[in-house]
Amino acid sequence: MTSTMLGFHCSHEQYPPEQLLSHAQRAAEAGFAHAMCSDHFYPWSARQGHSGYTWSWLGAALATTPLSFGTVCAPGQRYHPAIIAQAVATLARMNPGRVWLAVGSGEALNEVLTGDPWPDKDARNARLETCVDVMRALWAGETVTADGLVRVHQARLYDPPPEQPMIVGAALSADTARWMGGWADALITIAGDRDTMRETLDAFREGGGEHKPAFLQVALSFAPTDDEAADAAYDQWRQAALTSEQLADLPTPEAFDEAAESITKDDVVGRIRTSSSIERQLDLLREDAEMGFDRIYLHNVARDHQDRFIEAMAPALADWR
Repeated sequence: MTSTMLGFHCSHEQYPPEQLLSHAQRAAEAGFAHAMCSDHFYPWSARQGHSGYTWSWLGAALATTPLSFGTVCAPGQRYHPAIIAQAVATLARMNPGRVWLAVGSGEALNEVLTGDPWPDKDARNARLETCVDVMRALWAGETVTADGLVRVHQARLYDPPPEQPMIVGAALSADTARWMGGWADALITIAGDRDTMRETLDAFREGGGEHKPAFLQVALSFAPTDDEAADAAYDQWRQAALTSEQLADLPTPEAFDEAAESITKDDVVGRIRTSSSIERQLDLLREDAEMGFDRIYLHNVARDHQDRFIEAMAPALADWR
């Protein structure tokens, strides 16, 4: 028994929205209490082949399941922060206590479609913090005007949320996590090697997040055999072996596929937890929990085996509650 809670990740890149909604409903029936989803304009790869609109989909997911839900987005370029504030406020009013927002500096893949220049990391971080300030002020019922990194003119929400939604900082590095510790309500990072995970979590604590929640997103590949799990990870989640700079700066699915041409299956298996054993997957999750993560969101990248994964997880969820 552990106090760490397990959540389910819904990947818009891999499924059409109606099928993804079915997965969320089945995850709730299996015993998951929490969920999150991606927010992409494009998939990472043409092989994934999907990319539904998160904010429409979240309304359906929250209305048809009891799950709490969050998503990771990058306000400031594709999205104006006032629009995201309005979207989150509306969902939060209709689903009290069940909605959170994770924010990051974003990827060119989803943002450069506006035609605006893609800023460097420092500029994107500064813009992100400004956007967070704008959203929190709007949620507090203020009228906001700003003319700096983000322009806002007399914006006001007539239906603010009943309470400030939780803003979760999405960090892939210790430096970003340390910076987010001072202003984010919680941290979310991704599973990798233990030393990097520990450094990221420690940095968030040291930066001001000592008593704040920490979430982990785990990409895994679960299939009937180990070989099928490895094949699925290589086919669907090859970008996991790219550098953080490539993840941030490559502009199209085609660019990602080209950059990943030299990546081998072993490279991907070294980044993704590939196993046909649900017990092996659970052993690794227990190690995650021992590191101090409050919630762990599971993303089975093996696209053809999602129902099987949910079914296999159902007995384990009873032990985790």
